[in-house]
Amino acid sequence: MATVRRTKPAARPSAAAATATAAAGRQRRYWLFKSEPESYGFDRFERDRRTFWSGVRNYQARNLLRDEIQPGDGVLFYHSNSDPMAIVGIAKVVKAGYPDPTAFEPKNDYYDPDSDPSDPTWFVVDIECIGRMREPVTRDRCKQEAALADMLLLARGSRLSVQPVTPSEWNTILRLGGQQETW
Repeated sequence: MATVRRTKPAARPSAAAATATAAAGRQRRYWLFKSEPESYGFDRFERDRRTFWSGVRNYQARNLLRDEIQPGDGVLFYHSNSDPMAIVGIAKVVKAGYPDPTAFEPKNDYYDPDSDPSDPTWFVVDIECIGRMREPVTRDRCKQEAALADMLLLARGSRLSVQPVTPSEWNTILRLGGQQETW
């Protein structure tokens, strides 16, 4: 389970960075990020408007944050370990992976004494709030939707706090939640 920390609003990615991504021919990708509402819920994310997604201590999720998730990608914000568990909002990635500063803070719950700032182990991305789902899309509702039958979120034993979502799954979730991609 990842926790997140508020960051001060920063400049949007440069036009040059956006152009470089477009020039590389990379298509927008989609992700699901899990957070416990008591740890960092969507209400707080809406107030903060932007945050870095920190505290991920799983190598597979770390690799996605470090290597795969890029500015412009879409994020489904999922409340885990709650009743009900649900996708409650959407966000977009505004800054690509960089070293997780919490790994270097001895008083932080996610401090890792083995993570070296010159060769960091853990990474974060910055995300910006787009909006709340008009209707939360519960895990149970996802299970009822044939188009989501292969969604990683629903796989037995799937506990990954950062996971890929297909474009079809993204569009189905947005339809179910009454939300639109506006960027």
